[in-house]
Amino acid sequence: MVAILIWVMLGTVLAGGAVTALLTVQGLVASPMKDLPLAALAGFVVAMPLSYLVAAKISRNGRSRVA
Repeated sequence: MVAILIWVMLGTVLAGGAVTALLTVQGLVASPMKDLPLAALAGFVVAMPLSYLVAAKISRNGRSRVA
């Protein structure tokens, strides 16, 4: 459950970063109607394994602490 929440947030950040990078570099904006959705999709796809790793680290740190 935590991984899904992290994926939504991290995917939005990475997709926005990819779209911003695409729009900033002049040579990459040859066909924006095709490239912008691909950049956003790539951000969300890259965020999937990263969110799993972050969620695993959070759960591992949460279990080791004693209140």
